[in-house]
Amino acid sequence: MPNASEAAALDPARLAAWLQRNAVDGLPDGALVERLAWAAKEGRRLRVKLGIDPTAPDIHLGHAVVLRKLREFQDAGHRVVLIIGDYTARVGDPSGRSTLRPILSGEEIEANAATFQRQALRIIDDDGELLEVRRNGEWLDLPMVELLALARTTTVAQLLERDDFAKRWTANEPISLLELLYPPLQGYDSVAIEADVELGGTDQKFNLLLGRDIQRSYGKREQAILTMPLLVGVDGKQKMSKSLGNQIGVTDPPEEIFGKAMSIPDEAVGEYRRLLLDDADTLAGEAGAGAPAAVSGAAPDGPAASTRSGGVAAGDGSAARDVKRALARDLVRWLYSDAAAAEAERHFERVFVSREAPERIEEASFAADDDVVHVPGVMASEFGLSRAQARRLIDQGGVTLGDAPLAAGEYDVPSARADGQVLKVGKRRFRRLRAA
Repeated sequence: MPNASEAAALDPARLAAWLQRNAVDGLPDGALVERLAWAAKEGRRLRVKLGIDPTAPDIHLGHAVVLRKLREFQDAGHRVVLIIGDYTARVGDPSGRSTLRPILSGEEIEANAATFQRQALRIIDDDGELLEVRRNGEWLDLPMVELLALARTTTVAQLLERDDFAKRWTANEPISLLELLYPPLQGYDSVAIEADVELGGTDQKFNLLLGRDIQRSYGKREQAILTMPLLVGVDGKQKMSKSLGNQIGVTDPPEEIFGKAMSIPDEAVGEYRRLLLDDADTLAGEAGAGAPAAVSGAAPDGPAASTRSGGVAAGDGSAARDVKRALARDLVRWLYSDAAAAEAERHFERVFVSREAPERIEEASFAADDDVVHVPGVMASEFGLSRAQARRLIDQGGVTLGDAPLAAGEYDVPSARADGQVLKVGKRRFRRLRAA
C-alpha cells in the first residue's frame, strides 16, 4: 500500500475506481473522481465521513465492512472523520425499522460510544493526521432558531420517499416527528465537519443523499457518496446483527471467530472474503494496471461471483470445508495474529472434529455452602445469556454437565455433582465449575 504522497500522485480516475471496486453505489457518477482530482490539485486530504450511532456496545464484522473501506481511504492518504452519534442515538435511526427505536439513556450511550471507538481502532488507523473522532453533540445542541432553519431544508414529501417511511405511511402505521428529524440531523453532520465523502451501508443511501441536499442549502460543497453491501450474518439469511444473534464480533475470542466462521453457509463465503479480506491486489497494483470502472449499481453476487472471490459451489464437500477453513484462519489472523489463527484451528479440530473438551477451560465458581447450583444463573453470568434463554437451551437439550445432558426443567443440580465438572453450552461454550 503506498504512502500518502505516492497515492496523491496516482491518476484520480484509477484511484477512484480502486476505492469503489466493492461498493454498491458511487454517487453521483464521477463525484469521487472529481473530489480526488480537486484534493490532488489543492494538495490537501479529503475529509471522509462515517457516522455511527452507539446504540450497542460492540462492533461486528458487518460494521467492519465500512470500517475497512475507511481504512483504504486512510491508506490513500486521506483523513477519516468518525462521528460518534451521541445526539442522533437519542433520536434513533429509522432505517429499516417498522417501529420507533427505544430511547437509550445518556449513560448507555456514553458506555457504548467508548467501547465502539476502542474497537473501531482495531481496524482504522489512529494516526492523528489520518483520523478525527467527533461527537455530533458538539454541534447538534442547536438553538431553536437554528433547528428551525435546518427543518426548512427538507420537505415531508422528501422524507416520505424513503422506502421504510413509505411502507409505514401506506400501512397507516405511526411515524413519529422524532424519526422524521433523524435524516436532516445526520445530514447536518456533513455540514458541520465539511465532509467531502460519506460512507455508509446500502440502508443509509437516502440519508447520505439527503446530506448532499442539506450541504447545498448551507452553501457547502456537496459530498460524494459510497454505499457498501450489508454483510449477511452467519445464518446466511439476514444482515449481520447482534439482536438476531448471527454476528461475529471483532473482539470475540479467536476460537469463537473461527468456529462461527465455519458455520457460514458455503454460498456466503466468497462475499465475506471479498468484503473483509480483499487485499490480494494493492492500491498501486490496481491503479497501475488499470482498475475496474467506477461502480454504480449492484455489486456482483451469485454463485459465480462467490467462486471467483474464494467461495465454492454448494456440494463440493471437502473443497468447501477447505475454503471455509481458510476464511476462518484469515479472519482470526486479520483480527489477532498468525499464532492465534493456528491455535483457534487446533481448538476447532479438538472440540468439533474429535469432539473432545478444549485443552484449556475457564473456571466458574459457585458458593460452596449452597446445596444446589442454579445452572441458568451460571450461564447468565458467564456467557451473557438471559436466564430465560438459558432455561430454553436446557429444555432443548443443548446443555451438558460432565458427560450427561441436563434434562428439560433440570435447572438446579446438587453442588456435589457440579463441583469439578465441565458445563458445556451449545457447541462452543465451556466452563469448569468449582466450589469457591
